[in-house]
This record gives sequence, C-alpha cells and structure tokens, in this order.
Amino acid sequence: MRRFFPVLACLIAAAPVLAQEPVHIRPDLPSVTVDTPTGPVEISRNQDPQAQVSGEWARTSRPCPPFCVQPMSPADGVRTIGELELLEMLQDPEAVVIDSRTADWFAGGSIPGAINLPWDRMAERLDQVGCELDFDGYICGEAVPEIALFCNGPWCGQSPTAIRRIIEAGYPAEKISYYRGGMQIWRLLGFTVTAAE
Repeated sequence: MRRFFPVLACLIAAAPVLAQEPVHIRPDLPSVTVDTPTGPVEISRNQDPQAQVSGEWARTSRPCPPFCVQPMSPADGVRTIGELELLEMLQDPEAVVIDSRTADWFAGGSIPGAINLPWDRMAERLDQVGCELDFDGYICGEAVPEIALFCNGPWCGQSPTAIRRIIEAGYPAEKISYYRGGMQIWRLLGFTVTAAE
C-alpha cells in the first residue's frame, strides 16, 4: 500500500494537463455582439468553470407576496422565451429588449442592449416603443416593434404586471415576448452583465 501512493503521485504528475473547454452559448456560438448606446458589447458566458452566483442572485426563497412564482405566460398572446431567443432579439435592430425593473435595480447591472422602462411607468411611456399618443391614450398600430420584457427572475412580478398594463393600454400582445428567467437565470448562466453604476 505504501508503494502505491508514490506511484500514483508520479502518474498524476506525468499526466498531460487537460485544456479547459470553452464555455459557449451553443456549441456553434461562443458569443454574440449587440449594439448599445455606448457602442457594441460582446455577450458571452463566464469562462471560469468554478464561477457561482452570489449575493442577492443566490437566494432561493423570498416571501410571497410580493415575490411569488410567476406564471409561464403573463397574458394571452404573449410568447415566453429563453436566452437564445432573447439573444436573437438583442441582435435584431427592429426589436426592443426592455428591462422593466425599477431604476435602482437597472443601475445595479442589466442585460447589455436592454433599455430601462420601469414597470410602474411603462403604460404611460408607450411612445418610447412606437405607439402614438392620442386624446384617449395610445394608438399602437402595425408599426410598433417586437418587444421583450424581463425583470429579476421567475419570482419577480414587475414584467408580468407591466405586460398586462401595456396590453390594456393598447400594445398588441402578439408583439410582446416575456423572458421569464430574468436577471437571476441570466446571471446563473454566466452571461455578460452591464457594469453597476
């Protein structure tokens, strides 16, 4: 038995060092580049295989209400999407990705390329996503872009509430996508996040 350990140590020392495999988004997609107001940003996944979420993003339980698990679809006609579909929208110049969290959460880091329209003001700011102000509210015709909303994660009600409110205000449900995973899942997957202000 005593001879076994020195032999094992020599074998380990002589073994070739395995190269770390890259952490891609998909096997054929290492990263994507999105245009932002401050210039292009490359979105990729964290290359450290030991990386973990920490702090607020590692929490598994929050009191409900208000932090209740959200439905897969917040309203009829709205498409629920994952990360790959969100990345496609971020690269589409005709689409708008909206961080519907309050400004303090947005300032703490967001998805590159997303604009901030807080959930509690969004129904009054539909002019920022192509609707026209009318005497009776907004007119959201065919010209409005495809939009995707997200917030903090599957336990966050900010995006679902905003989605229901903008549909009531006239935004067509079929032009809305909901990224239910939000910032918690985005961070869990090690995606690039804008720097905290």
